[in-house]
This record gives sequence, structure tokens and C-alpha cells, in this order.
Amino acid sequence: MTPINILWVDDEIELLKPHFLFLESKGYHTTACNNGQDALLMLKNQVFDAVLLDENMPGLGGLETLSEIKQRLPQLPVIMITKNEEEQIMEEAIGAKISDYLIKPVNPNQILLALKKLLQHKNLIAEKTIINYQQAFQRISMSLNELKTHEDWSNFYIKMLYWEMELEGLEDLAMLEIFQNQMKEANRLFAKFIENNYKGWIRNNDGPLMSNKILKRKLFPILQRESHKTTLMLVIDNLRFDQWKMISPIIENHYQKEEESTYFSILPTATHYARNSIFSGLMPLEMKDWHPELWVNENEEGGKNLNEAYFLKAQLNRNRIESQFSYTKITNLKAGKLFSQSLQNHQKEDLIVVVYNFVDMISHAKTEMEIIKELASDNKAFRSLTLSWFKNSPLLEIIQQAKKLNFNLIVTTDHGTINVDQATEIKGNREVNMNLRYKVGQTLSYNQKYVMEINDPKSIKLPAQHINSKIIFAKEQQYFVYKNNFNHYANHFHNTFQHGGISMEEMIIPFVVMRPR
Repeated sequence: MTPINILWVDDEIELLKPHFLFLESKGYHTTACNNGQDALLMLKNQVFDAVLLDENMPGLGGLETLSEIKQRLPQLPVIMITKNEEEQIMEEAIGAKISDYLIKPVNPNQILLALKKLLQHKNLIAEKTIINYQQAFQRISMSLNELKTHEDWSNFYIKMLYWEMELEGLEDLAMLEIFQNQMKEANRLFAKFIENNYKGWIRNNDGPLMSNKILKRKLFPILQRESHKTTLMLVIDNLRFDQWKMISPIIENHYQKEEESTYFSILPTATHYARNSIFSGLMPLEMKDWHPELWVNENEEGGKNLNEAYFLKAQLNRNRIESQFSYTKITNLKAGKLFSQSLQNHQKEDLIVVVYNFVDMISHAKTEMEIIKELASDNKAFRSLTLSWFKNSPLLEIIQQAKKLNFNLIVTTDHGTINVDQATEIKGNREVNMNLRYKVGQTLSYNQKYVMEINDPKSIKLPAQHINSKIIFAKEQQYFVYKNNFNHYANHFHNTFQHGGISMEEMIIPFVVMRPR
């Protein structure tokens, strides 16, 4: 094993020989130094993995030496060792970005533990993660055949996201590849579950909480119970549950979670259907029947989600919710900043609804822009890109402002996305819609193995454009490509994030209620 090189700086270094011998026996090569000036010279000429630094030394003191080290080698870990327990000294050292802080007298095991935590922490966590997943693998495989209800599937999906985010931090990707194969098998069985149950849920109204009931079940009771307080509801378009998990720790600096739950997006998992369903409280066929002047069919020109504020008002009136509300859709940086600056003007409203489109724009841009394809090449990168954006976004500014104004906060979405990698051929006429994960039309030809087929859209409360129209949904990681120029478009859309079809990532989505800290 390659020795780990440690520089120990202490003006009483000769008293530490027993510590040196102990560390040598554990694989640490320790170099002695009795003053700060010599330490800086040694660091200039040699490579060390960490520095143990005495705080109280004559000449160049510990804090001054620390400051010089951090200017020259900002990434080099430094453990401060001192007799001084004054809070001011500790704060200075921590402010200078020390890696750990030990109080004299220290015994060899204390030093060993600090070094292990500092230098082998990642390896120890990786080993433990691999062991834990190996133990869980068999349980996951067995449980797949025991998932009978929508609650079972929601709980299973959350557990799988936990393992995905644990495993993706490993340098050895073998375990992650095993997990990804397990996730593909899970999505295959999930699609089968949806095929067997979705029609019944819609027909009997006895399935999971879905898009058309989410406001009535979750939001309206809050408005009725807390009429004295403003609620800000953020609908972040296209936000998967794993992306929510990435941004939630930042939001929790300002808000505490009261409820974090999942609900199911209706099919198709696309804005035209799912988000309109949220705001209207209706299934798409009901929207068309009740508001024929507002519904736009797949084959018709015009924006298909331009009437969300009207749909929301109608739903509030239908449920006798007499709340003052506003609706804002934010699609760019400028609009986000303007809304953040004007949020205080909404304090007299009971409900502020904000639809934020950035995550949706990322997924669409990934399809068209090579640089985004590189930045969001897989689930891990997509999560990382979402987090990076969120930390510097007007959306975070809006949340911070809302906290200052003591607003309640709800965070949700309309559907998720899945990274597609299996093109399947589709044939149809010019009226067939463009979405890669679902198709609506009269003359569709496709491989039945890869789709959920609905010959009568009205059976799942979707409008039918023609008497013999049907709708099909892609399962797992499939995406539809026409025969003409098949290879070109298969390559173009390969490894992009799409929505509209059937997968846990698209259908099982977050609804979170939060209170100001």
C-alpha cells in the first residue's frame, strides 16, 4: 500500500515520537517540523496528503502558518491541534477552512481517527455502500414481485432513488450498472402494473391520488384552514422526485417540511394533459366537455396550456373556495427576477400560484443543444445541472422572499421525465402528434411489445379526435421514431430526457407542504 504522507508541525515535536511510531505502524509516513517557516518551505518542495498543525508556536504561529498554507495550497487538508479552547481561536481556524480541530493532549488513536475520517472517509463510505447494496440487492429483486398497490410502487421508487444517489458517488461504476439494470426491470414491471390497473382507476375513481384531485385533496384544505395566511404554490414543470431531493436541502434552510408525499401524474405525462388537469381538477375529456372553447386538440393549432388561470378559478368556484389568488408563469430569467422583486405586492392574496418552466427547458434544450447533452448526459448529471441552476436562480430568490414574508410554501410539479435509449419504429399519417413518448391518431402502426395501447381514449377520459382514434404510450425507456430517416432521429434523440409515457420517473412525482422556519 502506498504510504500516506503527513507533515506534523509542532514546536515540541520531540515529545511526539510515540505518536509517530504508532502512525507508521498504520501506514502513515510522518515528517516532523518544529516551526511554521520550515513547514512552508517543506510544503513548497514536497507533496503531503495532510498537515497536523500546532496552533501555539513561537515565531510564525499556527494561525499565520495556516493562512499561508491555504493561500498556497487551498485544497491541502489541515488538522489544527491546540491547548487553547477559546471560541475566538476556534472561529478563526474554522474560518480559515481547517479540516478538523483537536484539543491537547491528544492520544495516537485520536490522531488516527481524525486522519482516517479526513483521508479515507470516501473509501470507507464506498466500501460500506457496496456492502449495503449487495445485501439489499436480493431483497429488492424479491420485492419486485410483491408490489401490488400504487402505495407499494411509490415506496419502492423512493427507496430506489436512495440507492441510485448512494451508488452514483462511487468511483467503481460496476454497482451502479447493476442497479440500472434492476431499475430497468422495475420499470418493465411498473408498466405492466399500469396496464393492468390504470383503466380501472379512471373508471372506478379508486386509484392513487392523481393530477385531477391533487388540489382538492391537498391544497384546498390548507386554504380553508389557514385563511389568514398566504400560500405560495410553486409548480416546477418537469421536476422529477430525484431532482426535488437535490434542491430540497437548500429550501430547508428557509422552510421546514410538514409533508413530503408523492402522487401520480395522469396519462399522457405531458403538460397539455397533466398540468391542465391539476388546475382544472378535471380529466382531459371533462375539460373538453365542460370548457370546449378552451380545449385544444393535438392536431389543432394554438397554445395548449394558455388557460390555466381560468381553469384554476373555475375549480376554486366549483369547490366554493373564496380565496383571492394570482397566477404567474415564469419562462425566463428576467421574468423570474421581476416576480421576486414584486412578491411583496401579493401579501393580500390567499394563494399565489407560480408555474416555473426552467427544468422543462433544460430537458428540451438537451435534445437540441450538444452542450446541454454533455452537461446532462445521465440522471446524475441532470440532477447536478438542476442543483447548479437552482442555487443561482430567481426561483431560490422567490423562496427566500416568501420566507421573509412568512408565506406557506407548496412545491410540486405536473410530471417527470425519463432518459430514453431505445428507439422503436412508428408509422402514422400527418395528423399524428410529435411527442416521442405517446402518439394519438387513426392509422398507427407499431410494435405492440413496447407500448400500452388504448383503442378507446374515452375509456381513460381522454378526448378522441376521430371515431377510430387510438392512443399509445411508450413503456420503459422507449421512444417513437418514424421509419423515414430512422437512424438519424434515433441517434438524435438517444439519451435525451422525454415525457409523455409510462415510467416511475414520469408518473410518481412530489407534492411537498412547507412552513417558514
